[in-house]
Amino acid sequence: MKAFAKIIAVAAFAAAAIGISTPSEAGLFSAFQPKPTVVAKISLSQQKLYLNVTDNRGHRTSYVWNVSTGAAGYATPKGHYRPTWLDKDHKSSQYEDAPMPYSVFFVDGIAVHGTQATAKLGQRASHGCVRLATENAATFFKVVQAYGKWNTKIIVTD
Repeated sequence: MKAFAKIIAVAAFAAAAIGISTPSEAGLFSAFQPKPTVVAKISLSQQKLYLNVTDNRGHRTSYVWNVSTGAAGYATPKGHYRPTWLDKDHKSSQYEDAPMPYSVFFVDGIAVHGTQATAKLGQRASHGCVRLATENAATFFKVVQAYGKWNTKIIVTD
């Protein structure tokens, strides 16, 4: 342990010599910082999206939003996923260019995205996607964009 303390002291001195005022500015403690994470849990039975965002300092922000998931005959697939791609202004190629703003795709053409049909939020109404109020979809999109697809988990449960 004394050797580690000496290494840190030497690194801190060297960092100060080149104009970095603290060891954390030099990235010496980055291995000990929490990894940023985004977890979106979608409950099909509750028609809710629970979003938990943890930044690299360990600060957590949570959101709960009403959603619409797959109506009868159009199941929203259950499972654990990571986003595959994002599209801010997507139009559906299957459903007459229906607008899908702030789309975060996660499996087989299924996405979390904004909707104009906010009166249907809280009930099953989609063709399999997870619909959110557009302002909430924009928030989710920006969080995934900022923290990265690899740091984001999308979990769809009963």
